[in-house]
Amino acid sequence: MSSDPWGRVDETGTVYVRTADGEKVVGSWQAGTPEEALAYFERKYEGLVVEIGLLERRVKTTDLSAKDATTAIEHLRQQVDEHHAVGDLATLAKRLDALAETVESRREERKAQKAKQADEAKSAKEALVAEAEELAQSEQWRAAGERLRALVDTWKGLPRLDRKSDDELWHRFSHARSAFSKRRKAHFATLDAQREEARKTKEKLVAEAEALSSSTDWGATAARYRELMADWKAAGRAQREHEDDLWNRFRGAQDVFFAARSEVFAERDAEQIENLKLKEELAAEAEKLVPVTDLKAARAAFRAVNERWEAIGHVPRDARSKVEGRMHAVERALQEAEESEWRRTNPEARARAAGLTGQLQDAVDKLQKQIDAARSAGNDAKADKLAKELEGRQALLDQALKGLEEFGG
Repeated sequence: MSSDPWGRVDETGTVYVRTADGEKVVGSWQAGTPEEALAYFERKYEGLVVEIGLLERRVKTTDLSAKDATTAIEHLRQQVDEHHAVGDLATLAKRLDALAETVESRREERKAQKAKQADEAKSAKEALVAEAEELAQSEQWRAAGERLRALVDTWKGLPRLDRKSDDELWHRFSHARSAFSKRRKAHFATLDAQREEARKTKEKLVAEAEALSSSTDWGATAARYRELMADWKAAGRAQREHEDDLWNRFRGAQDVFFAARSEVFAERDAEQIENLKLKEELAAEAEKLVPVTDLKAARAAFRAVNERWEAIGHVPRDARSKVEGRMHAVERALQEAEESEWRRTNPEARARAAGLTGQLQDAVDKLQKQIDAARSAGNDAKADKLAKELEGRQALLDQALKGLEEFGG
């Protein structure tokens, strides 16, 4: 008989393994010595150790599914339970129990992770649906269309949900896309009709613009071209293939007219620039009369300058007010000199000025009383109307008082 710490072979060749529950028959060995029998079943034990070690590493380091891992554990457990090996079978059983717990824990983790991923996928799809339904009302046709296409790609990248939830969300998502497509199609159909109408309108505008291009009625034709341009802008855009051609014809007709007008106006401008030089010289001559020392001589000289002024034609519009202002300033200085002389030589003027001042003062006082009465009666409209009249009378009174002061108070 032969034995080791975990097994023995009796005189009949029966091999036993020692367990916590006592000896268990491993098998029968008749072909060799007892030592060879123990060695054979010990090698089977070592094989189980290797297989269990390999399975432990696979569970730890790979994504082996729980189902496959459980099948492998049960296969090894069967071999351990059937006692066809000599060795510490209890330890192997414990390792298999621990490995089974690890696999079950991993299974629960994956289940929870899968549930979490499903919740995240559902939330993501609900967000896609909400955005798609919002985009379905958009009129940013290109941007919204591109975004909806991007949402489809995002949807395809998400995991499927349970059939009911997935179908319901997809139905809403698909309906939003269809609604947007229908609205966009209707919009562009309307736009096509509007562009065809714009083309017809612009054809008429081009025809009139081309007919006017040879006109020499500069003012009226330029005004009409401005009206045609306003009508052009109001007509909207025609189809792309027509718009540029129509615009080139329309603009070309205007260019012909305005080029001809510019040529005529250039000649006129040259003449007016020369006129401006002459009037500036006359203005300088008139300005030498100020300050006035001899009123009669200054007035005669100014009349002579003014007659030559009137004989000269137009000057450029942007310079007209400045050069005419210089002549008006001289004329005002002469008028002030005349008024000063008249007041100095006409003692009756003071009495008339005083009388006028008194009348205006009475009128101002009367209007103020009427305004106060209207305000008291709550008639603000009447009071406001009287107040405007009072402003005018007050201005006249101020002017009259100033004139009276010039007479010496």
